[in-house]
Amino acid sequence: MPGMDFLREAFRGGNRYVLRLAIVAALGGFLFGYDTGVISGALLFIGKDLGAGEFDEQAFVGALLIGAVLGALVAGWAADALSRRRTKIIAGVIYVVGALASALAQTAPELIAARFVLGLAVGTASFVAPMYISELAPKRIRGGVTSFNQLMIVSGILAAYIVNWALKDTTENWRWMLGLGALPGLALAIGMYFQPFSPRWLVEKGRKDEAREVLCKVRKSEDEADEELAEIEQETSEEGGFREALRPQVRPLIAIGLVLAFAQQFIGVNTVIYYAPKILSFTGVGSGSAITQALSVGITNFVFTGIAILLLDRVGRRPLLLAGTAGCVVSLAALGAFFASSSLQHDASWIALVCLITYIASFAIGLGPVFWLMISEIFPLPIRSSAMSISTVGNWTANFLVSSFFLTLTSAITREGTFWLYGGFGIAALVFFALRLPETKDRSLEQIGRDLDTAEQAA
Repeated sequence: MPGMDFLREAFRGGNRYVLRLAIVAALGGFLFGYDTGVISGALLFIGKDLGAGEFDEQAFVGALLIGAVLGALVAGWAADALSRRRTKIIAGVIYVVGALASALAQTAPELIAARFVLGLAVGTASFVAPMYISELAPKRIRGGVTSFNQLMIVSGILAAYIVNWALKDTTENWRWMLGLGALPGLALAIGMYFQPFSPRWLVEKGRKDEAREVLCKVRKSEDEADEELAEIEQETSEEGGFREALRPQVRPLIAIGLVLAFAQQFIGVNTVIYYAPKILSFTGVGSGSAITQALSVGITNFVFTGIAILLLDRVGRRPLLLAGTAGCVVSLAALGAFFASSSLQHDASWIALVCLITYIASFAIGLGPVFWLMISEIFPLPIRSSAMSISTVGNWTANFLVSSFFLTLTSAITREGTFWLYGGFGIAALVFFALRLPETKDRSLEQIGRDLDTAEQAA
């Protein structure tokens, strides 16, 4: 049965220890998801209390994304200089500060500033989590375990939708919605304090004995640990850094990472997550009903991400990515057709919800988990931090451009035109994935780096 191989392998012996490590590390994804989901409901109420207009609403979303871009930039340096583990502890602390400041904001500028601080933590955590997990996970289950980060992202989104629904009729509800984010931030900071360092980071710092000790805990045997340690040492001896990440031989890999990053956002996913209640309110339903309907989007996201985790190490990355992206394109075309038809909007508003659910299910098995997984796999160790930082910055920049101007775009080219535009980006991404994307299933991180380097040199 598809997925059972992953479950049997994941819960075998020392791999249970890897799962515990991955769940704690993936709390960084939960922070990302919670804030992404919670603002969608809070936006319906913040405007009344703070006198915020359309520009301010977009700024509440955009401020976090600008902070995330800067956080991702700094994270590349911090992950190497301070360690993956310490960087995530710092991100958790910053998130607690930002969440509490958001809940206590008295003016729109104060809330914008607080959400910028949140963005620093979110951008940092989103970068380091998949890197840290992939460097600890055995290749047999790396796809599923690394995608725990994506499962935590969608878990955070679902938790936020539940919180929005539960608090929608509460006094000062949006303050509670935003303030509760301090709890997972605190859990991340405390949990990462008890996590081991990444063995690859330890080797880079000359702490070979400690690296071997960690590998022995997360691999089947000492022989397997020693073999991987030798591969890590060989790659660590090569020069790294941002300059090396931009050398001609590596640029094709950077291009793959950036296309994945841009495609994940330009296909419009975070407009659906940030503005799901707003999109549903376009169909004429009230704020309370829109929040309730948006909850089904969060549930779908969670369920289908779980399905993807079970399939990634069996089916592979490419098939899920291609199928999922194609599903997104079809759903966006249908959603655009819905908003282009006044009769459908009047007589069949449920079609919009069906389109959103189909869209998010397709995203959850494709671009959602595969982007974060593949950028943690395709880059050689010496440039991994720098290259992942470039890809993550690209992702957050695209997120900012798409999400911050969604409402403006719907006014400029109509709602249907906006969704068709996203579908066009999806078609372009499909072509690129079919022609250029490698399969990374069942190979060590070091093998992937060597094979991709050899393939690009031959080309």
